[in-house]
Amino acid sequence: MTGLATSPRVLKGGLVLLDPATGVPVQVITFQYNPDMLTRSLQVQGMGDAADRTEALRLKGPAVETIRVEAELDLTDALETGDAVALASGLHPQLAALEAMIQPTSRTLQTNDDLARIGTLEIVPAEAPLAVFVWGRGRVVPVRVTEFSVTEEAFDTALNPIRAKATLGLRVLTINDVGFGHRAGMLFMAHLRAREQQAGLARTGGLGAMGVEGLL
Repeated sequence: MTGLATSPRVLKGGLVLLDPATGVPVQVITFQYNPDMLTRSLQVQGMGDAADRTEALRLKGPAVETIRVEAELDLTDALETGDAVALASGLHPQLAALEAMIQPTSRTLQTNDDLARIGTLEIVPAEAPLAVFVWGRGRVVPVRVTEFSVTEEAFDTALNPIRAKATLGLRVLTINDVGFGHRAGMLFMAHLRAREQQAGLARTGGLGAMGVEGLL
């Protein structure tokens, strides 16, 4: 017995692209290797320094949360097993899938150009698929990609990248961004309720642990 059969199954983090109207998954992008570190930043939406003193503790909306992850991509194993796509294209398909989240499609661009040529007065930008960042069952949040950069570190003989690091900056979409009726708003509210439940499970100490008996 090697013990491998009893090893815990590690979930994969990644992004799910949904049709914003139907909620049907358009594409699932899983990280090949889960990033070792995830950086989160929450900007408080208070009333500001100039607010009236009666509003000093008021919150005017959900905090603006940003997430930053660095994903590693490596085709060493796929190349050793003779994977046809890896041999022909390297990491181009995986990188293209990530890039597609921040690019309008060629069809959209062509359609907009055709409409402009026939004198259409207003061209409404196409709505991109809704990106949902999934990091275990406890973090499923709608996001907008704000940053995407790639460092390609190794290449095959045809100059296809075979090892790379992709850095993703994400901004969590809230009801302030899309409203309660949008699918992203619903996902955010479900996430917020889940965080509130988690907060209720946190162990809290008494004032005695801080060396005080009271605050007033």
